[in-house]
This record gives sequence, C-alpha cells and structure tokens, in this order.
Amino acid sequence: MKKDIRFLPVKDVYVAVVKDGELWKVYLLNRNRKKLTNIMVTSKGYEKADKGDQKTSTLRHAIPELDPGEYAMIEPIDPQVFHLNNEFWVSYFIDKQVYDKKYIFVPDAIREENLSYIQELDLKGVLHR
Repeated sequence: MKKDIRFLPVKDVYVAVVKDGELWKVYLLNRNRKKLTNIMVTSKGYEKADKGDQKTSTLRHAIPELDPGEYAMIEPIDPQVFHLNNEFWVSYFIDKQVYDKKYIFVPDAIREENLSYIQELDLKGVLHR
C-alpha cells in the first residue's frame, strides 16, 4: 500500500521548460550524484476549478535511466498552454528507494522575462526546483 512506502525528499532533480529556437521543450535534469532508474513522468495542464475546466490530455513518459549530470527531453510543449498550470509528476528509483515529486509551473510562469541560462542544456528556460 502507498501508506507503507517511505518517500524521501527529492534533491537535485529538476524539470526545465526551455526555448530551443522557435520550439519549447520540457527536460528532466539529474544533478544528483547517483543514477536515476525506472523514471515515470506524467504531464498535464489544467485550470483551477474556480476559473473553468480547461485541461489538456494526460501524457505518460518512461525514461529507463538517467546518469548523474545528464538530462532527458520529456516532451515538446506548446506555448498555447502556458496560461494553464502545467504539472509534471516525476517518480524514479535511486538504488531500491522510490522518489516522487510534482513540479507545477503556474499560469504564465513560462515567459521570456523569466528565462535564465541552464548550463547543461546550453539554452535559456524556466527551471523548476
């Protein structure tokens, strides 16, 4: 049962939305000293219930492993959904321990004026810690 699973805090794993030319992409970055394995990412966009019920499809992605200091593209993202909450729920293992965290980019957080340089990607983007 889920209540029996011990979840430790996530450290040094980030989600970034970056601008690559004219395209926007979402990446998972592993700044950990250990390899991440069996990575599952669920993504969706939605509005708060009091504003309406606009939402996107839920997408699921599997990444077999991610070595320390590496990154992987999760998916491209359309700027037409930047006005929504964009949620990326990331679960992975380090050794035999499971880790789990939701990264939520709030509406309009992904904007040109919020971009900063992300060294691993050599691109500008919004980094969610």
